[in-house]
Amino acid sequence: MRTLVIDCATPALSLALFDEDRCIASRHAVLGRGHAEALVPQIQELLASGRADAIAVDAIAVDVGPGSFTGIRVGLAAARALGFAWGVPVSGYGCLALCAAIARRDRPASEEPIAIVMIGGHGELFWQRFEPLTLSPLGLVASTAPDVLAAQLSDPVVHGSGAAALVDARGWGEALSCLPDARALPLLPRGMAQLAPAALYGREADAQPMAARDAGA
Repeated sequence: MRTLVIDCATPALSLALFDEDRCIASRHAVLGRGHAEALVPQIQELLASGRADAIAVDAIAVDVGPGSFTGIRVGLAAARALGFAWGVPVSGYGCLALCAAIARRDRPASEEPIAIVMIGGHGELFWQRFEPLTLSPLGLVASTAPDVLAAQLSDPVVHGSGAAALVDARGWGEALSCLPDARALPLLPRGMAQLAPAALYGREADAQPMAARDAGA
């Protein structure tokens, strides 16, 4: 079974093609912006390098967030469109969960909860803690200002793109930078890679319907 993995919920544009759990082709680059323009050409190059075509892809997995609103939408739109065109199932996985799996791989001896903190919107940080053995979430995803989170999150080691911002706000701790990487998908427990392909934004949308704005005025 061949699975195409699409991850563009953060500044990284990350793609991987798996044959079962073996990665046979991948692309990973920190673009910052421009995911919408780069994604489809990168997928085409990936499939060509993996000697695959539409018939050879049996499933698609996509990062559903939280992360960049635009990046999440771009990835989901591409995954759904390709899934429809190829007649294959599309499933989702969480950005913070994948980073937790990467953190566990990099620190296998640690028995402490895994704290993931990612850069969010409007100066806030997305965060969530995970059990180190099973990667079970130890709470819901939250979006919090760094100074407020500094008083809430006391884990000495923090992983993620927002780890340094939190450590700076606290004035102590160890920050280990991390972005999601499509090549790491097999590190997730299977159930955590079978989410519905629907956006998990982690906070309220920047734009609101006009009726909602008028009601709050």
